[in-house]
Amino acid sequence: MQQYRDENLMLVAAVERYAQKHRIPTASSFDIFRKYGINTLIRKHYNALHTQPLDESYYFAEDIINRTELASSTKSNLNGK
Repeated sequence: MQQYRDENLMLVAAVERYAQKHRIPTASSFDIFRKYGINTLIRKHYNALHTQPLDESYYFAEDIINRTELASSTKSNLNGK
């Protein structure tokens, strides 16, 4: 039960930090996290992330989003779109 609460805290901190950094509403940030599966990934990698400073969950999310967008744009460029 405590781990579930900690996972939620980590997720909320990442969502709020992302919203703040990108100057978007928190709800939009949460939608982006859902789009890229960040919620699931933070929970999946909780055991590693909880040993890091709380901001690390934000950096983890930002990295996943950036890599996914880069891969998507590279794929589109290779397909001539």
